[in-house]
This record gives sequence, structure tokens and C-alpha cells, in this order.
Amino acid sequence: MSYTKNLTTSIDNPSNLSSDVLTDRTILLTGGTGSFGQAFVTEALKHSPSVIRIFSRGEYLQWEMAHKFNNDPRLRFFVGDVRDRERVYRAMAGAHIIVHAAALKQIPSCEYNPIEAIKTNVLGAINIIDAAIDQGVEKVIAISSDKAIHPINLYGATKLCMEKLIIHANVYTGTHKTRFSCVRYGNVMGSRGSVVPLFQTQKLSRVLTITDEKMTRFWITLEQGVRFVIDCLGRMQGWEIFVPKLPSIRIVDLAQAIAPDAKQVTVGIRPAEKLHEILIPEEEAERVKEFENYFVVHPPFSTNLSEEGRALAPGSQYSSDRNWFLNMDEIRELLKIADGK
Repeated sequence: MSYTKNLTTSIDNPSNLSSDVLTDRTILLTGGTGSFGQAFVTEALKHSPSVIRIFSRGEYLQWEMAHKFNNDPRLRFFVGDVRDRERVYRAMAGAHIIVHAAALKQIPSCEYNPIEAIKTNVLGAINIIDAAIDQGVEKVIAISSDKAIHPINLYGATKLCMEKLIIHANVYTGTHKTRFSCVRYGNVMGSRGSVVPLFQTQKLSRVLTITDEKMTRFWITLEQGVRFVIDCLGRMQGWEIFVPKLPSIRIVDLAQAIAPDAKQVTVGIRPAEKLHEILIPEEEAERVKEFENYFVVHPPFSTNLSEEGRALAPGSQYSSDRNWFLNMDEIRELLKIADGK
């Protein structure tokens, strides 16, 4: 199945479930000035929300974002940090939906500043959970990463903790209406930290640095990730970790697609980096239901396992090296999509 056909049905054209999930709703978006936040606001405004609250630490980035969206009156800008419990409570008052995208994401930075990464990615998630339940929020969906599976770096470990906290938060809701779910996907093409901007810069020198010729990665564009999150907001009942079916790309093929005339120099895998990525490990397979264009992972202590979908065979694993790969034309098409062309 080609990349375009697969993603058109699942992400580029979300289901009817998501058509009105944001309509007339007050949405709080943490990490709202980041790559995901900018793309989310662009898409979410098409769904006629009442208000989107942009919650982030960067005053100047918020100013830039306000101008980018022509000071749209539906946007509200909250300077704050998910570490600040009181500020999170204040920002969340009256909100219906929380999209939790705030995180320290740079692997080297998290390795060098481990306590800071834990404060933001783990303790910040706890603040989101407590405030959402106490403020009567309806739905909370958190953005996770393939790095959370079998983590070998601190960023991945904090994302694993975040997933566990968010999903287990459904236990604490009691009679409250709040429901919690996660979305877990792979590398976002063109986002901050993506190898794509690096290759595009190195293209000028006609020398691209490759960490390992065997390396593979899952790939998704920002817009596709956003649409998948909105679709999952429409589907979620609580307890789910949603995983889209994504294509894989060999890193050497990506480099070739970006700079076909450049020399590729292998520099070796970096510390705390994996050769391949995993979105669903063998240990989760028995709690996974497969649908046409996505998977749903349920925790072992949940009784909310859907009767719909197809059960995975024991020992199944969804990893970037055991997946379908994009050919050169499809990679170039994906790069155009990521560039908005």
C-alpha cells in the first residue's frame, strides 16, 4: 500500500467522529508555541472552537504567534509553565479539552539537564492531571513518542512515565467526567530537531552526515499528526494509547531524496540513539486492537478493551525496520507535503 493511500484515509481525511469535537469548545494547548502547537492551531481553527488557550513559557513566541494568526480573537495567550501548579489550574478553568504537548524534547539537552527534564515532562504531567480532574475538564489527550518504548535515553524515559501517569489518571477520576488518553507516533518531518532541516543545510556543502547506513525511522508530517490527534479526540473514551500506521524511511534514502548529488559520510550512531524505532513492543501486543489505519493500546489493568478491531498475534512488534518503506518518489512527495508545497 502506498504512503498516500494509507494516510489519506486515516489522517488527511479524519473520520466523522472528529468533525465537531472541537466546535464551540474551549481548548487549552500546552506547549502551544512549538511546532506541533502552531500546526494544531491552524487546523483547529477550521473546526470553529470557542477559544484556544495557548499555554507556553515564551512571551516573544506568543507575540509572534498572535501576529501570525492576525490576532484571531479566538486565541488567548497564557504565559506559564506546566511546572507551575497554580498557573496550570488558572489556565485550565472552564476548559473542555486539553491537548498536552509541552515537553523538553531535545535528547542531548535532557541528558545534560536530567532534573529539568523530569520537572517538565513528569511533574508537569502530574499538574495537568490534577488540574484537569479538579477543574472538570472533559478530555485530556497527551502527545507521546516512539522514544517511550524501551527507552535508552532520559527523554524516552520521561515520555514513558508521562504515558503511565496519563493513562493511570483514569483511575483517579472517580465520579468526575474527565477522561485521559495518549497519542504515540514517530518522527515528525520538518519539526524542530528533525534531521530534515540538517540535511537541507548540509546539502549546500554537498556532504551529508549519516549516523548509520542501516538506520530506519517512522515518519509523519506535522499536519498529519495534528489531524490524527483531533481524530483521536473524537474517538477517545479514556485509557487508550492511539498509534497511527506510519511508513518507514531508511535514513540513506532520505538523504538521497534531499541531496541526490551529495556525498554521504557515516559518522556513527550518537549516544542515547537507537538504530530503529518501535511504536508497539512485543510486551504490549496482547493488549492491542488493530484498525484499518491505526492501533489502540490498552493498559493491562484496564477493563475497557474494545471488542472492535483485530487482536494482534502474540509476540507481534510494530517497529520501523519491520515495516513498509517509502520509495524515492514517495519520500520526495512527503518532503513536499512537509514543506507545504
